[in-house]
Amino acid sequence: MAINFDLNDLLAFRAVAEQTNFRKAAESVHLSQPAFSRRINKLEEALGVRLLERTTRRVTLTAVGRDFERKVRDLLDELDNTLLGIRGVAATRMGEVTVACVPSTVYYYLSEVIRRYHERCPKVRVKLLDAGANEVLASVARGEADFGINFIGSQEGELEFTPLVEERFVAACRRDHPVASMRQITWEQLGQFDYISIGRTSGNRVLLDQALAGVANRPQAIYEAQHVTTTLGLVEAGLGLAAVPSMAMPGPDHPLLVSVPLVDPVVTRKVGLIRRRGRSLSPAAQQLFDLFGEVKKSRKGRKRT
Repeated sequence: MAINFDLNDLLAFRAVAEQTNFRKAAESVHLSQPAFSRRINKLEEALGVRLLERTTRRVTLTAVGRDFERKVRDLLDELDNTLLGIRGVAATRMGEVTVACVPSTVYYYLSEVIRRYHERCPKVRVKLLDAGANEVLASVARGEADFGINFIGSQEGELEFTPLVEERFVAACRRDHPVASMRQITWEQLGQFDYISIGRTSGNRVLLDQALAGVANRPQAIYEAQHVTTTLGLVEAGLGLAAVPSMAMPGPDHPLLVSVPLVDPVVTRKVGLIRRRGRSLSPAAQQLFDLFGEVKKSRKGRKRT
């Protein structure tokens, strides 16, 4: 049999047990006296016992009421301690956050965001699930990751997509390669050199195949790898050129690698945050999620100056 009372009824009972006066007790829990009386009556009816003896001047506990008051006090104290413990965890920023991401986003966004997050929340453990675009989608949808960073997901009904940046594909090459001195290169020109491609199952490959469907002399791969980071390793080894998202490239001070803009056509992808629709994040995960927006704004500010 269900007992029909709630936490607010217990709080009202504790108040009247402490104040021994209905008016003062009602004021302490910010209720009118009639509303307060209804809460006490509801509690007594639900329990089937009389907890209070009422007179015009004073309220006293019955024998059952005294025993119940001790138990209620212990219960509410334990609840307070539990809530304080949870707040303490949030205050010291302990916990774990799991982020699914496509590896090519690490250089441009993720590394800077995690660095800032660690400065604010040094006790939070950040776990990265770096995988292909489809695996990132699945990890977020299944709840294995708190949220993800991806360039696909805006069409998924069960996921929310928050855009971060739109970036273009560039030609990655060594600094000592002839292409490194060019201001830009067409896809047809890129096909004149040894070309390193992303595997057919990659989300980047699908995007490129769709964008280059009308290009007559598109590059034909001599080497193929499954991840952008692997293709950059092959480029660095001098095995050819690769078309990669600009954020996958290391910084301008890299001793070996440089990027050249690709044109005819210019191919772009939109990178953003994905999370399950209608699901709230933990405080630690929400703080990291929000930090991506801060970094986005700071980057825009630097571009304008």
